[in-house]
Amino acid sequence: MNNHSFDASSSESEHELHDKNGISLSQFQSLIRTMFYEKDQSRGIEGTFMWFMEEVGELSSALRENNNPENLAEEFADVLAWLATMANVAGVDLEQAVNQKYVQGCPRCHQPICTCDLSRKP
Repeated sequence: MNNHSFDASSSESEHELHDKNGISLSQFQSLIRTMFYEKDQSRGIEGTFMWFMEEVGELSSALRENNNPENLAEEFADVLAWLATMANVAGVDLEQAVNQKYVQGCPRCHQPICTCDLSRKP
């Protein structure tokens, strides 16, 4: 999915974005866009992808080392932030993409709980 007209900016106030109950995926993508979009856009998708892969590598290391839960949470958050960054640069609304692909069940077997053969994705 590539919707280049997507604008992750939103009209929520800073208070609404930082509600104590957390934020939605769309709000998170908007928050990342507000914080980093100018830098991300100038870096381009290729440069942004390289940073994303570095964060995936850090998460992989933390998982292999059976790292402490706080560090693992930080690494997962970093990967999600860089994924949102790439989506912003590419013009993709992550929440819409997730809803279209996964909300109705497994994309392959279409069941609410995947029944696909373990040798296949997902």
